[in-house]
Amino acid sequence: MKKMMILGALLISAVTFAQKEPQLEVVGNQVKATYYYDNGQIQQQGFFTDGKPDGKWVAYDMNGNKKSVGEYTKGEKTGRWIFWNDNKTSQVEYTNNQIALVSNN
Repeated sequence: MKKMMILGALLISAVTFAQKEPQLEVVGNQVKATYYYDNGQIQQQGFFTDGKPDGKWVAYDMNGNKKSVGEYTKGEKTGRWIFWNDNKTSQVEYTNNQIALVSNN
């Protein structure tokens, strides 16, 4: 029942993430979520635990190139996130779900 509630909540919230139907898959005690652009490319992919983002998340642009990679812990951004924008790479360190340090390459 708990997993069904999680899946229901994810389906309702998915409208804010992507235009196409998300793909949801129960993996152990987590739900793996894949969101898509209208053109069929993956928009972002990651895991939920108890209805919150948890673990590695990867976001892509409409051409399939990585836009960001980072970790969530119980719904909060943690550690180093990497963002790609044109020819620049930015690294952002999160502490307590807040930006602690930003470096650009």
